[in-house]
Formats: sequence, structure tokens, C-alpha cells
Amino acid sequence: MAVSVYNFIVFLQVFFPGGLSLQRTLYAIAILASLYPLVQLHRNQRREPRQPPATGWYRSIALLISRAFHPEREDPVLWPDEGPGDEYAEGICDDLEQLYQYLGILESSPILVTPRLSCVFCSPANGLHSLKRREMQTVRLLDSSFHWVKADLFVAFCKSCNAEYHPDRISYRHPNQPRMQKPEYDAKFLRVSKHNVWMDRRIAITQENAVLRFRSGWSNFAEWLSDTIGEGPRVTTRQSQRLYFEHFARRLITAHNLTNSFSVPSNSAAQVLAESVRQQIGVNGGIIAGTMTHGCMDCTHLKRYKSDLVSTGVTLGDRVDGVAGDPSGQDVIPDVQGPIEQQTVPHGLPGQPQQQDSPPANGCRGYTRLATMDGKTITHKICAVSTCDNELVNYKNGRFCEDHLNLREKCGIIPCGRTVHSTGSLTCDLQSHKDWHESYLNRFSRTSFPGVQRVIRRQLGGQSRFAPPNETEQDGPSLQPTLPSLDGVPGAEVSHTFRARTTYCLQTIQWSCGCPIGWGKCYTSESSSQVLSFIDRIWADHPDAKPSFIAYDDACNLLRHIVTQDARSSWIQTTKFIVDAWHYIGHRATDILCRLWCNPAPTNGSQPDLVLVEVDANGRTHTTRAFNTETAEQLNAWLNGFEAQLRQMSATNYDFCVHVLMLLYKEMVEKRILKKKRTLSDEFWDAVEGITGDN
Repeated sequence: MAVSVYNFIVFLQVFFPGGLSLQRTLYAIAILASLYPLVQLHRNQRREPRQPPATGWYRSIALLISRAFHPEREDPVLWPDEGPGDEYAEGICDDLEQLYQYLGILESSPILVTPRLSCVFCSPANGLHSLKRREMQTVRLLDSSFHWVKADLFVAFCKSCNAEYHPDRISYRHPNQPRMQKPEYDAKFLRVSKHNVWMDRRIAITQENAVLRFRSGWSNFAEWLSDTIGEGPRVTTRQSQRLYFEHFARRLITAHNLTNSFSVPSNSAAQVLAESVRQQIGVNGGIIAGTMTHGCMDCTHLKRYKSDLVSTGVTLGDRVDGVAGDPSGQDVIPDVQGPIEQQTVPHGLPGQPQQQDSPPANGCRGYTRLATMDGKTITHKICAVSTCDNELVNYKNGRFCEDHLNLREKCGIIPCGRTVHSTGSLTCDLQSHKDWHESYLNRFSRTSFPGVQRVIRRQLGGQSRFAPPNETEQDGPSLQPTLPSLDGVPGAEVSHTFRARTTYCLQTIQWSCGCPIGWGKCYTSESSSQVLSFIDRIWADHPDAKPSFIAYDDACNLLRHIVTQDARSSWIQTTKFIVDAWHYIGHRATDILCRLWCNPAPTNGSQPDLVLVEVDANGRTHTTRAFNTETAEQLNAWLNGFEAQLRQMSATNYDFCVHVLMLLYKEMVEKRILKKKRTLSDEFWDAVEGITGDN
């Protein structure tokens, strides 16, 4: 029922005193209109049997109406005069449902509109440019209660510069430039389809939690969301992906403090948005926002000296290769039988690390930090040409990047170079090339589980797979089918472009508490040169934040490479490279460089920063490792849950999602540090600076 002016006047005369100020009257009416959702909940509860007339909802409504008539009880400064009395609030409560029917107050549609009041581009010197209404549309909205509802969308604009203000973005144009848009970083609603489908931002928070806790991808989150909604149109994978990009683009740009400079072409697709974010925060790798200034009790320690260990009464060993924390109490590396490979120590390093005996006279100790590094074979596709690392044009079934698309018409056997014999073929008309390609297809078509089963059955001579293998076959069936040779070249060494290549691994580095620092890609191998290039990029803009130690499973060869390439490298002056505790046990006992320079916790006191002194239950002192050198392995284990998703992505989506995962992992680690109260105290920094209570 539409309320008339007469009805409204009657309502005011009946329920409001004549001397009530206009300000209080409008305030009470606004509160009354906002309470309709609670009235619905009260009415719904009353439909059930044996419900009291005054439900909990009703009592809450009565309290809020009483506050509406007497706001001075909450804020006497803003409302200095007295309210009309509680009897007016009680009168409205007695006739509440009839009152809503009489006034025709119904639940209104959500309104999607910009939070801005004035144009952000026009100069304040010329006065504030208020926003005008451009258009109004009815759109479909998935609200925070997981229901599809109709909503009213309003688009505002500035009459001076013609900038358009949407609920989630600002579209603008500079002279002689294409139209661009800036995201609204605190947007309550996000557009997920060009067909005016919107979602509440809290749905994106739900998706973020699903990614973090359940390793959810775009597709299965869309299926779960559709099943949760039940009625109405289903959420598509494309809409779920767009929601992911819209939400995390804002999270990443905000974390990297790029909100003022970031923009993207107006009305761009999700892939354009992801690529724009990727270009801003890092292509093929990058630094995690805020990680260079991170410090906690698990990765940052007060610098120690050999005299600190001696003063505790611990007995230091004589051997440089002894490892603290060895449960057997013996040296991990056995005595060497035979000559030691002295030539493995480059000329740029002395024969033994310099001892650190005592702190400086000024009392300023400083601090040390340890980072751990490792590679994880989570890859994505790249161009099939062996010398090219560019992105593919077609990630579904393509093989080449933009620069090598012309090779689609050439024979895939390298270096044939002849034109393919028919459209869609991968080889020329040479029969040997056709036959080899056929063998290649047969070889890889059997890598599925049924294919492996067929290979096993054939090699077992047709016997049942449940029966024991033939006693004459001591090694069991072989699952390594070989390719035939081609023109005298062994099959495994034939170069071809029949399928896209992949990157080699994802390289990550993090502080020893687990907080990630940065990531990158190795394209052909995890070689020392590529790893050195990786850490050079990470600390290129932060040379003063280099860690005191880097733990890496191949640190000895990395150190050897650095010294061989440049004995005066800044890495030699700032950082010591050690092998993590797990891999150090398996390194060659005859590698003198590894034994002298890369011990993760030497018991002879040569690296006191890597050793802690503890007292056991029997009162005996012993040394243990000061840092956790396995956090890289722990991060890799966490990333395992995302491997299947990342392998199928384009380079742009891969980079975007890895940036997201590193951000989420960093926040998860920092929450754990706060919960365990492992943050650095003021007393720690006083000790770093040598400040005592007497200063």
C-alpha cells in the first residue's frame, strides 16, 4: 500500500507529541524505517507454535525505538534537551505491525552507489565539484546472506571532467589518452560480470578463506557457492575468477602502497586487470610487501660472539665440521679416508672462517637474520623453442609465443625447417619424421594410469596383476618406454617442438620464521648462476637488508660460483651461505669448502650466531641450532596443495596467484608470531644499540 500525505500526517498526530522538534521527529522516523528487518524476524518467529508475544526480536525493537525517542541518554552533548517520554515508544511498539502496514513500509532493494561525494580529480581551488547522477539500473546482486536479490545501481559523474563514479571503480580520461579506471579499494560491492552481476565484498572474503584453508580454485568455489545458494542462477567459473581478481588486486595493490599510482584500462577484462597488477608488483617473481622490514624472535637474534659461548661454560669442539644439536652427540660428518679435495676452495676464500671472539668495545652488538631458500617444481608452460622463455599465445593447446608463431607451419623436428605436409600436422612429408612423431605420440599417450597398467601387463607376459612377478625378473617391470633413434640421434636426444616446454621450478626465499621474502622462476635448471641472479633481483633495491646468513641445500656450490665469478662480490662481505641441516648430512665429506664454510651450526665456536646454549633436565649445558633452516621445505609443503591449479595456468595468472599465495602465507605467519608473542621487544633493540639502564 502506498502511503499518502494524509496518512502520514495522521501517523504523526497519533504517535508523536505536538511539541517534538522536527530534528527529533525525523531521527525517530529514520530509525523506525531501519528496523523493518527485525520486524520480519519477529514475525517469522511468531509463526512457530508456542512462541511468546514479546520475542527477543521484539524486545530489541522496543529498546531501539526507546533510544530513537531519547537519543540524549546516549549522547547528551548532541541532544541537550529532554525526550518526550517512554510512553510514546511504548505506544508505537503496541501497534508495530499494523503501523508498518499502514505506512506501507517494506524492505527496500539494496542501493549500489559510489561512496564519494565530490570529484577527486578536479582542483579544490576551483571549489568542490559535486557529483551528478548519470544513470540508474536494476542489477542482480549476490548479497552477504548468499541470496540473489535485485539492487538499484547508480552511476555518478563529474560535470567538469566527465569522470564516472561506480560503486567499485572510478573511470576517467586524460587529454589525448584512452579512458582509464582506478579501483575503489574499500568497495562494498564488486562487479563480476559485464552483464551487471554484482557480489557483496564479503563473498570475496569467503573465497579468500576457502583458498587459504581448503586450497579452493575458481571452479570448485563457484560450484560450492551455487550449491549453497540453492535457488536462482548458478555462479559461473568466470564470475568466480573475476571475483578473485577484483578482490586480490585490491589487496595486493594496497599491500604494496600503490593505491595512488595504479590504474587499468576502463571496463577491462579480468586478464587485463591481472596483467596490470602483475606489471606493477613483479613479473616472473617479486618481493612480498613489507617483508624487508620484518623481524621476530625466530628469525632475528642479538649478535653473539665466541666469548658469549665460553662464558656459559659449554665445551666447544675442535672440529669445524661438528654440528650442534646432533642427537647422537657425535660429529655428523665421519672421518675422511683419503685425500681431501683442497682444490675445491676458490682462491677468493681463506682456508678457514675468521673467528669472532668478543663484542666491540662500544657495546653496540647489532643483530643477525637468517633466510632459507629452496626450489619447488611448480611450473607453467612456456614457448616450445629451447632458447625462448616467453609466454604462450594459446595455453589450451598452443606451443609457441608471439615471436615464434610462424613455426606452426614448420616441421617440429629440429633442425628440419621444412613446411608441414598438411594443415594441422606437426611434421613435414618425410616418412621418418612422420614415424618418429607417431612413436612420440604413442610414448606419451601411455603415461596415463590405464596406459601404465597396459605396459605392466605386457611386460609381465600377460599374467594377472594380482599374481607375484616372474621369479626370473629380479628388477620387476620397467616403466621407461624409449623412443626410436632418428638419423643416428638417440630418441631421447632428438630436439623437437611437438609440445610446449615448462619452467624448471619456483624459487622461494623466506626468513627462518617462515615469513616469505620473495620468489622467482628458474627456467632451465636450478643452477648456481640462476639462483644468484634470483637473490640479486630480490635485494637489488634493498642492499642494506641482506640477511646475515642464507641457508640453501646447495649453498656450497652457490658460494663457490659467487667467489669464482667475483671474489669482491658484496654477498661475500654481507652474507654467509650455509647448507640447511637436513641436506648437510648428505653432502660429500671430502668437500672442504662445504665443511669449512657451510656448516649450519659449527660446534667449535667459529659461527656463534648459529648456535644456542641450552641446559637439559640433568643440568648439563649443550649447544643446539639457533635458527630453523627448514622453513623453505615447510613453505614448499604448503604450496603442494596449489600445484595442480598453478600448473594449468597462463604465465599471467600464475604470477598473480603466486603473489596472492605469498601474501596470504605471510599474513598467516605474522598472525602466528603475534599469537605466540614472538615479536621483538624494546629491550631487544636497546641491546642491539648497546643501550643500558644507566644511559
